[in-house]
Amino acid sequence: MVGGSGPEADVAVVGGGPAGRALAVACAERGLRTVLVERRPAAAWTATYGSWADELPADLPPDCVAAEAIGHAVALTRHDLGRRYRVLDTAALRRHLDGRLAALDVPVREGRAVRAEPGRLLLSGGVCVRARWIVDAAGHRQPLAARPPPVLAAEQTAYGLVVPAATAAPLVAPGTALFMDWRADHGMPGPPTFLYGVPVGSGEVLLEETSLARRPGLPLRVLRARLAARLAAHGIVPPPECTVERVRFPLDVPRHRAPHAIGFGAAAPFVHPASGFSVAATLAAAPRLADALADGSPRAIRQAVWPASACLVHRIRRIGLEALLRMPPAEVPGFFETFFALPDRHQRAYLAADPAPGATAAAMAALFVRADMRMRMRLVGPALLPPAPPDGR
Repeated sequence: MVGGSGPEADVAVVGGGPAGRALAVACAERGLRTVLVERRPAAAWTATYGSWADELPADLPPDCVAAEAIGHAVALTRHDLGRRYRVLDTAALRRHLDGRLAALDVPVREGRAVRAEPGRLLLSGGVCVRARWIVDAAGHRQPLAARPPPVLAAEQTAYGLVVPAATAAPLVAPGTALFMDWRADHGMPGPPTFLYGVPVGSGEVLLEETSLARRPGLPLRVLRARLAARLAAHGIVPPPECTVERVRFPLDVPRHRAPHAIGFGAAAPFVHPASGFSVAATLAAAPRLADALADGSPRAIRQAVWPASACLVHRIRRIGLEALLRMPPAEVPGFFETFFALPDRHQRAYLAADPAPGATAAAMAALFVRADMRMRMRLVGPALLPPAPPDGR
């Protein structure tokens, strides 16, 4: 720490999840004096992080990958996606990043960030951290943003069980990952949900009933009941003491805007509105933002987080999210049947962590051409209408 009235650090990173830790490491590796501020430093990471294998950083240590499998999806029919899907070992990723933080002498300060001011980060209890740059990497709640996220957000919710691979085999064959299965095997009416089934290492598989997008999110009790019914329909009896995963996060968080703080990770937000993925985009962006912070140019920093191309693609994808929210439940599986029938290059472009406007527009055009007239109207409408009302209808 530097004495006197000067800053303690070049960069203060708020948030100790994968985004905050990865960015703090990248900044320190570039010689920036970095401090990580975390509300609960000892809290374990409980989420399951997955990504397409070809989108994760090449220098990610192999032991940070818990499992890898060939992905497929089911809408009205089965589609082999031709890509390998990886599930991260969150404990190993945490150990790796913590080891780098320790080796680089990055201090971790416990505290709740309250406000960012010019050159100062204020924490609860009146504590102040002086830093030239302040980064909000504390997730979708955006504690340092000038305006809070919407109260009634479009959310992805999920309820899952981790079971032995042999137990999951009727739905997830060994060596495969089930990206989406939209079949209504649960036999229940209402908003559409899909099964997400992926190996998570140690001979286990996560089976998760997922509501892709709804405003507000589908209650977890509904997802729990649907998962139980779906598994029973396939003769699957989960062990009595299996790990439970509960998921709820917003898909339409506004872009982070604050005069004295930079949004990063889910706070930026980097969350893909159509899939909910963000970890690959975040890990890839950490070195880019660290380079810009080392350069010190505000323009370079803005470009590192939100280049013009990413802004355009994000807007296009938000329109796609609104289309999904407005779509009648019975039409959702047909929409994904059309999407998964697209050529591989178009699927990759729309789901990509690192977006290209031309490729994204081409994917949307290809989807439009293959859709029937009713579906075309569903896709065009959200560009002309206000956000979908609650319950997506």
